[in-house]
Amino acid sequence: MRNALISAVLLSSGVVLASSAAFADEGQWQPYQIPSIADKLSERGIKIPAKQLADLTQYPMNAVVGLGYCTASFVSPQGLVVTNHHCAYRAIQYNSKKEHNYIADGFLANSKNQEPSAGPNERLYITEAVTDVSKTITASLSQDPLIRYEEIQSNRKSLIKECESDDNYRCSVRSFHSGLEYYLIKQLIIRDVRLVYAPPMSVGAFGGDVDNYEYPRHSGDFTFLRAYVGKDGQPAAYSKDNVPFTPKSYLKINADGVKAGDGVFVAGYPGSTSRYRLTSELQFASDWLYPTLASRYQLRIDTIEAMGDADGEVEIKYAGTLASMANRMKKYNGLLDGFKATDITGIKQTREDDFLTWLAADNTYQTYQTQFDQLETLLDKKRINMQTRHYFENAQSSDLLSAANKLYRLAKEKTKPDSEREEGYQERDTKMFKARLKRIDSSFDITVDKTLWQQDLQAYMAQEHRVAALDAMLSGNDNLASLSDKLEGLYALTTLTDQDKRLAWMNASTTAFETSSDPFIRLAVALYDTNMAQEKEKKTLLGELSQARPGYMKAIIAYNKANDWPVYPDANGTLRITYGMVDGYQSRDALYKQPFTRLEGITAKHTGIEPFNAPKKVLDAIKEQRYGSHKVASVIEDPSSWICKLFSCLDKPEEFNSVPVNFLSSVDTTGGNSGSPVFNGNGELVGLNFDSTYEAITKDWFFNPTITRAVHVDIRYILWMMDEVDHADNLIEELDLVRN
Repeated sequence: MRNALISAVLLSSGVVLASSAAFADEGQWQPYQIPSIADKLSERGIKIPAKQLADLTQYPMNAVVGLGYCTASFVSPQGLVVTNHHCAYRAIQYNSKKEHNYIADGFLANSKNQEPSAGPNERLYITEAVTDVSKTITASLSQDPLIRYEEIQSNRKSLIKECESDDNYRCSVRSFHSGLEYYLIKQLIIRDVRLVYAPPMSVGAFGGDVDNYEYPRHSGDFTFLRAYVGKDGQPAAYSKDNVPFTPKSYLKINADGVKAGDGVFVAGYPGSTSRYRLTSELQFASDWLYPTLASRYQLRIDTIEAMGDADGEVEIKYAGTLASMANRMKKYNGLLDGFKATDITGIKQTREDDFLTWLAADNTYQTYQTQFDQLETLLDKKRINMQTRHYFENAQSSDLLSAANKLYRLAKEKTKPDSEREEGYQERDTKMFKARLKRIDSSFDITVDKTLWQQDLQAYMAQEHRVAALDAMLSGNDNLASLSDKLEGLYALTTLTDQDKRLAWMNASTTAFETSSDPFIRLAVALYDTNMAQEKEKKTLLGELSQARPGYMKAIIAYNKANDWPVYPDANGTLRITYGMVDGYQSRDALYKQPFTRLEGITAKHTGIEPFNAPKKVLDAIKEQRYGSHKVASVIEDPSSWICKLFSCLDKPEEFNSVPVNFLSSVDTTGGNSGSPVFNGNGELVGLNFDSTYEAITKDWFFNPTITRAVHVDIRYILWMMDEVDHADNLIEELDLVRN
């Protein structure tokens, strides 16, 4: 541990080490791969056996669950689940009204009968099995790109149907290494999820967008949910008669947390990374894609904020949407800043040039040069298609038009055998399809929807890639006033704002759609052929890429192995494990960011004005130094060590004397890892992952070990909030707390 701390301090203080690459904690590893890196885990002080981590039926992996967009974990035998506040935001929003605004005030159920439904769409997914099905998916595929794509989908759907013989399971087949491998993933679905405890927004998102991706942070980004099932123990839809779910295991919580230099690991469902993408793809993202997306998000954010300021109901309805868009917009801007600051494009190009030199010299892989060239040609085609479709796709952004498009597509798909239907429109998707249609009401306002749609339509009208069917609807609308009037008429005449009538369309025939007078239904019918033609074009290109990318990935994997670099798949929303250690970093010249923040930092940042408006009960507890048993004297292992004397322990963290709020580690995470449990070396919960530092955003494309840091909520802050501030004694009693 001493060597790990020395390495951490030297690396983060800018001291050059010849062997610095040996300390890189890169890798979002599939669980089955963990035994292959057992030595690296051991070097980080992680004592739990690698073989145990690879087993999804054993502790702690069987306590880690997905939310479909974030990660969570079981922390009690009564189905209690902890995740991030921003991951549970939809549940908090769903239960917030003007008379009891849980977003602003927080929520605590003092007993189970006070726990409300988190909403009809909320699910917990427990991964029970991951099976390699690569040969089944890729056997005897056609050389015709479109047929090849359809064959892959057909093979996927057959495996999924067989896997889902029990309605309580949701299965999927995911591509790894760009189609080189495929895995079948089987997940138990919990359909009754309830809200248990959420701090107010001024704790859960203290610092708001200003602090997003920044450090030091002082965010209490946590919320507790609970999983419920039927009395027979089987998953069931919400019912007041349901009972708490009994998980196969639940996490032990180490109330003493971690210190600087401690080894940690994270398990979760990272969404997407692009580390194996080509330099040309990065250049396109940097030059066009990210700036274009960020610009649109900013316009929509400004619009929603202005309309929310004028109407409290709108503010509540669009709170989750706004937070999500603000996060994405800042991430895009961070990526663009990061590309400039560290020349990620140049780094990628240098490595790619080296790869091509290696490719030309290796007899085994020389033939892959042709596939590489073909891949570049296809990617150029993909870029053109994306730019051509972008504004037309956005021009269908109205929630009501989106619903109409999906409903008409459903009617069309229902004329086919279930096995031939597009994913999302099969019998297995009916419950979620219906739930999404219901969900519209909780985050929809006609005036907001119309305003945002009008902005996208204006952007569409200002560019050259036009679609005749859409232009017919816009005919004569060459100015703002006439377009606004046209849209006003569409919203006035539609019945899709009525939930019952919206749901009734799920059972309508194609003829009913094609003879309807509802303006949104009519527009969906008019746009259908164009949407299908574009989808066919996209599928054909994916079929071509499914031939070119796997060969490229075979060569890339061989190249990485030749250089003794880690080989793991890009993130794709599946369960992964990453490891590292608690460590600060050198942000820029003369600015070192320490690994822990303190309660007193909340007081220092507090202005009384959002987003730095800490609740009075939190400020009072800090002022009165009501730390309880959660106070930490020091956040380093050995204050008397020579390394601390040499570097003054980075402003004397041995005199911490407070409750840690957030901390940094070198684990390799990305979006989707939000809410992921952070474990100490014994596999005990010590925090929740919730963010990355601004300098680390570019890790989605390139992992830089000296600046890549993840930001976590310290478990001691969560316990302090539960104990000293909100007095959630009923929940604390459920937890299995251990100490060092």
